Amino acid sequence: MLIISDIHIPYLAEVVRSEWPEVHIFPMKPEEIDSSAVRDADVLVVRTRTKVNRELLEGSRVKLVCTATIGYDHIDTAYCEQNGIRWMSCPGCNAQAVCDYIEEALNEFFRLSPLNCQLSTVNSQLSIGVVGVGHVGSLVAKMAERHGLKVLLNDPPKKIGVSIDEIAQNCDIITFHTPLTFNCQLSTVNYPTYHLCDEQFLAKTKPNALIINAARGGIVDEQALLRSGRPFIIDTCENEPNLDKHVLQRAMLASMHIAGYSLQGKRNASQMCLNAISETFGLKRIELSKDIRPAGDSAKGWLKRVSDALKAHPEQFEQLRKDYPLR
Repeated sequence: MLIISDIHIPYLAEVVRSEWPEVHIFPMKPEEIDSSAVRDADVLVVRTRTKVNRELLEGSRVKLVCTATIGYDHIDTAYCEQNGIRWMSCPGCNAQAVCDYIEEALNEFFRLSPLNCQLSTVNSQLSIGVVGVGHVGSLVAKMAERHGLKVLLNDPPKKIGVSIDEIAQNCDIITFHTPLTFNCQLSTVNYPTYHLCDEQFLAKTKPNALIINAARGGIVDEQALLRSGRPFIIDTCENEPNLDKHVLQRAMLASMHIAGYSLQGKRNASQMCLNAISETFGLKRIELSKDIRPAGDSAKGWLKRVSDALKAHPEQFEQLRKDYPLR
């Protein structure tokens, strides 16, 4: 049995080699994972940088595709299902990390605003709209309530909260936590999220409403956002890693798709992938150690430091992302 995996997925190769001696695993750089590399693989474990589609999979013996990420818009799920290939993502694996990112983003926003204060000391009737109330959005809503913000929720597929227009019209802060979907990708309701935050949406928002996108590039129409003049904080961009430099420089804070980058989140994703492999191929279950020690920067102001580095060297997006120390 052969597993091809992204080299940047922690724990996976080491534990497979020690616990499943009958399994061969070859970690590869994302740019090396092509049709010839996966032809003889039974399992493919990837991240968002690998496009899993007909071009990659046709003619291979892959039976399981795991993505160690929440999102899965980089996987052609229809092709997989039509060809008997099981696929899975890791919903919720890094939800707490993204919530922590939003909390730090709000702290920086209030520090840089005329209020010049920390989120914990904001004493006002400011409201935050949370669009998408899944694993991440639910945590963000609880965090915002804990800090005294008025929270409005919007999640039509779950039939939760108010309309998207009410979010636009009433919220001082709007943060997006939906998957990126087009047309009828959701089985129960047609609710595409591509450019959900577009010209029409932004025109309904308050003049100084803060827009945050730490979900998926494409949910926010970045050119419409620039034209709107609204302040924004952005972690996920359209056309990554080729950032629009005007978007980058106009952002209050910008980062290189690392909101969910925490050691705990990575460990959770690796565990979920291992579980899927075990279940699919009848292998013994492996439990990763929960004794993890993050070494990344999580001290006050960490997001500002990340943003400054990216703005100074946008051409190094991929390298900065690869080198980002897990917090």
